[in-house]
Amino acid sequence: MGFTIGGIREMRSGSRRRGRTTECTAVAEYTGLWGWDAVPGARAAAGVCSCGDARCGSPGAHPLAFAGEVHAGATLDEVSKAWGEFPGASVLLPVGRSFDVLDVAEAAGRRALVRLERMGLPLGPVTVTPDGRAQFFVAPGAAEELPQLLYRMGWDDADLDLRGLGRGTHVTAPPSDHGGLGPVGWLRPPALETAGRPPQARLLLGTLAYICHRSAA
Repeated sequence: MGFTIGGIREMRSGSRRRGRTTECTAVAEYTGLWGWDAVPGARAAAGVCSCGDARCGSPGAHPLAFAGEVHAGATLDEVSKAWGEFPGASVLLPVGRSFDVLDVAEAAGRRALVRLERMGLPLGPVTVTPDGRAQFFVAPGAAEELPQLLYRMGWDDADLDLRGLGRGTHVTAPPSDHGGLGPVGWLRPPALETAGRPPQARLLLGTLAYICHRSAA
């Protein structure tokens, strides 16, 4: 992927010296260290989206239509050049390529994460959004397989606050603002051993479904 941990540290210190934005540094880490694509996204304030569409269905939470993607492997200079064309753009990650996402309520996600860690199961990154969602990064294909997986586990007829996000969707990445509500953060940050190979959804789904069900009871 072109970077080492030491290189990322140097990149961060260099970015501070050159006055680069936090978003640029984060995107360069996502592309260079974790091997993810990224795309500049819209911002929102008081419910009004920077895209200019008064009827925008997802203000501050979608890619800018006129912005190109920054692909995995991009350097800090390449990221700074791309993001410099869209000052203040949020950082969005395309889903369905390196990872899919299992999205649950934050409270349920926090409880599930504690239990999964105690069980010693492999875990990928997990974000928390300002609108109260926890997003577990899992192997690509999970969103498409989710109905069948829930059926096999006996959760298909349960009313679960659990959904899969797959190809064609995007998630807001830390430290960007999501929908004008505040910044997205990490419940579990990326790690070298899992960022490029997140766990299969089936390894986490039983615990997530159980805790979502208990939370709704």
